[in-house]
Amino acid sequence: MRFSQKSALSVLRGLVALTIAVCLPLSAGAASKPAKKRVAVVSKAPAVKSKAVVVRTSKIKRTSLRTRVRVVSERPSFGQVYGLHSAADPLDLKSSVALVMDQETNEVLFSKNSKAVLPIASLTKLMTALVVAEAKLPLDEVLTVSQDDVDTEKGSRSRLRVGTQLTRGEMMHLALMSSENRAAHALGRHYPGGMSAFVSAMNRKSSELGMADTRYVEPTGLSSQNQSSARDLATLVKAAHNYPLIRELSTSPEYEVAVGRRQLQFHNTNRLVNNPEWNIGLQKTGYISEAGRCLVMQAKLAGRQVIMVFLDSAGKYSRLGDAERVRKWVSERAPVAAAPPVLMTPPTLVAPIFVTPAAVPMPEPAPAAAEPVVLEAPKVTS
Repeated sequence: MRFSQKSALSVLRGLVALTIAVCLPLSAGAASKPAKKRVAVVSKAPAVKSKAVVVRTSKIKRTSLRTRVRVVSERPSFGQVYGLHSAADPLDLKSSVALVMDQETNEVLFSKNSKAVLPIASLTKLMTALVVAEAKLPLDEVLTVSQDDVDTEKGSRSRLRVGTQLTRGEMMHLALMSSENRAAHALGRHYPGGMSAFVSAMNRKSSELGMADTRYVEPTGLSSQNQSSARDLATLVKAAHNYPLIRELSTSPEYEVAVGRRQLQFHNTNRLVNNPEWNIGLQKTGYISEAGRCLVMQAKLAGRQVIMVFLDSAGKYSRLGDAERVRKWVSERAPVAAAPPVLMTPPTLVAPIFVTPAAVPMPEPAPAAAEPVVLEAPKVTS
């Protein structure tokens, strides 16, 4: 009985040992299998990484797409394509086209590619205002912004929602001061005969002014087909300057309009109107990618009325920098005013005083001596 128990125990121990012996390789194999799986995972890791790279690549592609969109919006201007920026000038202007002219004498003070014909962007609105002013349409007439006034060419935004109602004068104010596209388009659409009649009036006026290089297709300047030259634009500035309303609205620093229950504050796109060093009588800015940064101004510099035109300027603030360079240049080259001559008051000429000497009693002349009496000798007779 004891033998059998011992035998059973030994057998049991043997089975346990056998089981352990068998299980260890199995556990080792099992352990090795996960290792293989891990190796497999590691081997698959590049695929996962490749997926991650693909994802990143897609992000890069999206970024590049966004970059491409920005590049499209900032595509080279006509002036850059034509190589106008390669022209050097003594003032180192960033505008590829520039013209500075004496308003009263038409003397050209500075010229750079002034005959080049380029898109003029929102400088167009100066002609828009001129046509409206000459038509003598009622400025208090209420105009309504419609869907037709929404920009479908460039997709530009506007604070004037469809349905906004403003007077013609307010629309003109916002078009000149803040370059409001919907306001400018509404002015053209409400012209007698509609938009086509308004554009015809714009081109007719440019012909009357002798602006042979100028062509308009719409009143906002969003189309790159609105083109002109610096010389023509100087002519336009000179003509528009004759209208006090255009001068006032274009140089207004800010303006507030009531749109429904809201009060909208608009500001001038040209910050030089707030600069006390400038005496600006008229101005207009413009920008689309095809035109670059543009600016026209009439200002008093160094005592003379000057018209300045800058087209296709590279950089957001470069057109203002160019205007500053011209202002300093005109001031430096202006002849120094000679000091007014000092008029010496001549001494008062006093009439000579002739002093008459007091009468001095003169001695009376001695009485003339009596002639001697000659006694004749007695005649002696023979």
